[in-house]
Amino acid sequence: MEVSAEVIAQHFNGEIIGDPNVKVSGVAKIESGKPNNICFLANPKYRNFLFSSEAGIVIINRNLVPEEKIKPTLIVVDDAYTAVASLLDLLNTLKKSKKSGRAMFSYKSFSAKMGKGSYLGRFSYVGRKSVVGKGTQIYPQVYIGNDVTVGDDVILYPGVKIYDGCKIGNNCILHANVVIGSDGFGFAPTKEGNYKKIPQTGIVVVEDDVEIGSNTVIDRATMGCTLVKKGVKLDNLIQVAHNVEIGENTVIAAQSGIAGSAKVGRNCMFGGQTGVAGHITIADGTRCTAQAGIQGSVTEEQGKKGLMGTPAIDYMTYMRSYAMFKKLAKNK
Repeated sequence: MEVSAEVIAQHFNGEIIGDPNVKVSGVAKIESGKPNNICFLANPKYRNFLFSSEAGIVIINRNLVPEEKIKPTLIVVDDAYTAVASLLDLLNTLKKSKKSGRAMFSYKSFSAKMGKGSYLGRFSYVGRKSVVGKGTQIYPQVYIGNDVTVGDDVILYPGVKIYDGCKIGNNCILHANVVIGSDGFGFAPTKEGNYKKIPQTGIVVVEDDVEIGSNTVIDRATMGCTLVKKGVKLDNLIQVAHNVEIGENTVIAAQSGIAGSAKVGRNCMFGGQTGVAGHITIADGTRCTAQAGIQGSVTEEQGKKGLMGTPAIDYMTYMRSYAMFKKLAKNK
């Protein structure tokens, strides 16, 4: 779908320099832009490409606008990087027209309810007394169990599984093969040396505006609920164990794991492969680098550079320690 410079500029109140009627249909890097592409320029390092670019439109920071005339139409903004994020959202919305109704070979229980404008894809299943909100898009091969609540304008990509009783808020996105509500890892050792399974009777609650990456698993609570609060963003391949609580607007990168009953604060940022021990509390705003191992409670915000290493310690303390122990081999 083609979009004009005028429409794009109106989307984020940009100023047009050039032809407002030029149209583009895709996004590209400024060094490889074509006439049907829109590019962006926020880093002065790439400013020279502006004079050779064949792109139809370039979104540019106000302080980088050239004095001489160039070929592309410019849309001038205060922050080109942020504007591009908004642009991609616009193009994605225009590209994806919502479906409604039910596809052939889908199944909806007689007692389940589907909201106005929602869509149920092929081979998808909605169980007894479940409720799906308005405008929600359920792709093929999604399983929604009994007594599940899915909010408005949710996207469930192929292969998502939501077990009985779990609740998903509004405007959430669950990518392919996400599992919500599988049993927590609870087993009690017996005198015979084996393990007896502890029934997992709770649920998972995912609040509004949460995005969960492919193949991430969130376990149901033993009792009560595993809670993912509003605005949380989880990457692919993350394990969230039973009775965990993740605070608002926390972001967690791929292959991280959070053990049972850990409480993660709001606005935290975890790098890839972060490990969080069970039954600990992590303060609001905590940051940690990739592969950090948080084994004890974090009681206060650790600054911009955060925690590093296993066991995780303050970044600067870790770097000073690293400078010392990497010399040990030389002292043999």
